[in-house]
Parts: sequence; C-alpha cells; structure tokens
Amino acid sequence: MTTPEIARAQRLRVLTAVVEDHPGVLSRVSGMIRRRGFNIHGLSVGPTGVPGRSRMTLTVDAGHAEVDQVEKQLDRLIEVLEIEDLTETPRINRELALVKLAVDEESRSRALTEIDRLGGRVLDEDREQLIVELSGEFERVEIALEALRSFRIVDLARSGPVAISKSRDRGPARAPGTQAGGGAW
Repeated sequence: MTTPEIARAQRLRVLTAVVEDHPGVLSRVSGMIRRRGFNIHGLSVGPTGVPGRSRMTLTVDAGHAEVDQVEKQLDRLIEVLEIEDLTETPRINRELALVKLAVDEESRSRALTEIDRLGGRVLDEDREQLIVELSGEFERVEIALEALRSFRIVDLARSGPVAISKSRDRGPARAPGTQAGGGAW
C-alpha cells in the first residue's frame, strides 16, 4: 500500500549534521536551507555523546544535486562540524508519533486489537480516548497512522526523523533488540 505521504517520502533526502551546541545554530542552519527554497519536511535536534555537540537530522524535499549544494553551504558554517547525506547510505532511522484516539465502548476493543497488531503501545487511556505511541521507520509509522484513521484521530504529534549511519564494521550479528553487551533494551 502506497499512501501519498509514502510516495512523497521517496523523494526526500535525509541529512545529518553534528553542530556546536550554541544558541542560534538551529536558526542559521534552517535559514540557510529556507533561503535555498527547500521545504524542511522534518527536523530533529538532540545532544550527542560529546558535551557541547548536538546532532541535527533534517529531511528536505530536494534532488541529489540540490542537496549537494546545501551540504557544501552548511559545511561553511563554523558551527557545523560534520554534515552527511544519509539518503543512500545504510542507516537506522526512526520517527515517533503520539496519537490521541476517540473511542467508545464499541470501538475500544477493536482499537486496542489494531494498536497491538501495529506494534503500538497505549500510554494513557480513559473512557473516551486512548493515547498511543507508534515508532519505527517513516513508512511503518505512515502505514500505522493510515490504519488508525478508521478510528477518530483527535490529535497527533510527530517527532520528525532521527537517523544515524550504520556501522561500517558490522561485527557479529546480534538478535534484534539486544545491546552489544547482550542485554535487552
């Protein structure tokens, strides 16, 4: 099943930048992209494991050559320490969606069954609503949201993407959901 959102996502480019964690950096980076005429489809920023540095993940609607120009311009900003186009690179990317569904006695059990089938998690509930967490790759979140539209979505909050390139030296394979030390997440 291809929704319009998934079709649009196939044109999107995923950039990641490690930047100095200073006031105004987000504004300068997003302003530079805006001035080039690109729409920022998603943006996430958070600290890295190194004090004073943050990782920005941007999803922009642009072609490869256009993004190459954006990369070069962002690389000129003194606060940008690293920039990488992850679109065609093996990567791990995730998005989080919080969904508030209106339910009644009749639709509650159907909604709970559907949420479970989709791998969602109920975070809060009362007689008239469920608040659900969905997370995964963009396409998975889109498919889950499409399925939940058969219920009444009262509110929706999405995180935007976070992404990181996969390890070049993959090492021994581990079972999904386990840490390098063998413990579960």
